[in-house]
Amino acid sequence: MRTNGAGMMFSTIRTRALRAGAAMLFATVLAAIASLCASPAVLAADYPAPKEGTFVARNFRFHTGDVLPELKVGYVTIGDPSGEPVLILHGTTASSASMLTPEFAGALFGPDQPLDARRYFIIIPDSIGVGRSSKPSDGLKGTFPRYNYADMVDAQYRLVTEGLGLRHLRLVLGYSMGGMHAWLWGTQHPDFTDAIVPMAAQPAPMSGRNWMMRRMVIDAVRNDPAWNNGNYTEQPQAFRIANVFFGIATTGGTLALQAAGPDRTAADKVVDSRLAALTKMDANDYLYQWDASADYDPSADLGRISAPVLAISSADDERNPPETGIMEAGLKRVPQARLVLIPTSPATRGHGTTVIARLWSDDLRAFLASVPKRPQ
Repeated sequence: MRTNGAGMMFSTIRTRALRAGAAMLFATVLAAIASLCASPAVLAADYPAPKEGTFVARNFRFHTGDVLPELKVGYVTIGDPSGEPVLILHGTTASSASMLTPEFAGALFGPDQPLDARRYFIIIPDSIGVGRSSKPSDGLKGTFPRYNYADMVDAQYRLVTEGLGLRHLRLVLGYSMGGMHAWLWGTQHPDFTDAIVPMAAQPAPMSGRNWMMRRMVIDAVRNDPAWNNGNYTEQPQAFRIANVFFGIATTGGTLALQAAGPDRTAADKVVDSRLAALTKMDANDYLYQWDASADYDPSADLGRISAPVLAISSADDERNPPETGIMEAGLKRVPQARLVLIPTSPATRGHGTTVIARLWSDDLRAFLASVPKRPQ
């Protein structure tokens, strides 16, 4: 451990596990076999079945001043409402379903796992713009109010307080966009949660490759002849290509992508499968999601965060490369913060590494054990 001048403690950057090349490969092969053999249905049986719900936030005011008379917020819960409440937040253009995978939920919510649903009440909302929450494709298309991350956190807060009647959370944990939301929970509602775990998310404004690529996605679609200011009659072709390009360029990890596409034929199959997966998606929904990050910047308010923070990142994160020093610079301004940096290995997936919960679940367990419960 080392201490900076403000007395903030950093955890030693983690280099445990997967030290020898042979051991790394063996562990990766075993994990792959387990993933193939264990279906979501089998792993889901280890914890209570998710329950769907929809909360309607009346007269929801966006940061622009626009008001929707009714904003729908879809969500799922796992466990009994009497348990300690935990808020789980998903990434950009995903939904609550993306946090119910065997790699994530299957390693966290089962008996004796770090977020055992017998003890915790798990809440996973769909952010504004995706899933069962209100979004442009519901009918308003390009006239849907422009939203940002602060609006999305406001909707989550209203779900938790008005919809579920909660006054306090044990933990806010989020991945990617959800990790950035977790930072905003810490600055906007500093006394509402005991602990915060932002994953694959920096406490700093958009910059570098991360914003450059988002800008390219947005511009590519808006310059498609079919765009028509968002009032298109058929999906702009640039939408699918730009989104797949963004995904390949900014997530997946060099080693994993090389393994998936060791030659041109295999690589083409990866691209084709990703293009096909987007055929039912809507361009407005995606662009609103990408654009929502434009003014994200919690940096000025990091000193307001009173809850202990465990930031989890990976050494091969394409969107948040650790060599920039941005993460550590931000953490120095947080009163109680620790960083876990997952080393690159055949098991990691770049920006997507932290959705593999087994790589950091022990760190989460130890962190929660060290965080006291606040008086409510």
